[in-house]
Amino acid sequence: MSHGKQFTLYSHKMGPNGWKVAMVLEELGLTYESIYLDFFKGEQKAPAYTQYNPNGRTPTLIDHHNGDLTIWESGAIILYLADKYDQEGKLSPAQDDELGRHELSQWLFFQASGQGPYFGQLRWFQRRHPEKLPSAITRYQNEVIRVFGVLESVLSKQAWLLGDKCTVADISFVIWNQPVVALGLLSDVEGMDVPTKFPAFYAWHQKLVAREAVKKILERSSENALAQVESKH
Repeated sequence: MSHGKQFTLYSHKMGPNGWKVAMVLEELGLTYESIYLDFFKGEQKAPAYTQYNPNGRTPTLIDHHNGDLTIWESGAIILYLADKYDQEGKLSPAQDDELGRHELSQWLFFQASGQGPYFGQLRWFQRRHPEKLPSAITRYQNEVIRVFGVLESVLSKQAWLLGDKCTVADISFVIWNQPVVALGLLSDVEGMDVPTKFPAFYAWHQKLVAREAVKKILERSSENALAQVESKH
């Protein structure tokens, strides 16, 4: 493994959570090398990888400037990066802002438990499940709408999740929101127009995808996802 860059990020070309971490690394100006595991070959379950992540999932981050510290689970990785490498508070509350740091954790937990799994299930049942299961699609569409409603209720009162400053909490939502907004995964829900129904959420998302670091990773993720699909045909 080359240690020319500070971090090694084990990721997956089509897995959102690795890209979520990459966005934070880019935002903070940290250097990293991405290694994309081939799930079709089972590389995520091989001993060469599970020595770092016993869960056999991605992402996993190794910090070569901190004794090769290894950390997995995207929310935990993002908290680590914010705590250790954002001392100036570019994308996180000040070190002495105890309430703000708890609020940051709150949103990261909500993203990991309340957004990602439901959004992922919606995309699975709409695009990849071998059977058409309308009840499953409806269930997860309703969960996506519920999560959008939670975000709208906050963002209609303030610019960002923690108030007047963009943080890693906001950025953690982008990669999961993007397919719903861009691919229209709610388009068959009667009367559902995301920009109209959730205007504050939609404006927030547009501000996020316009950020240079976020835009860079979204473009890279699209290119890698396309390459992954083409390699299987």
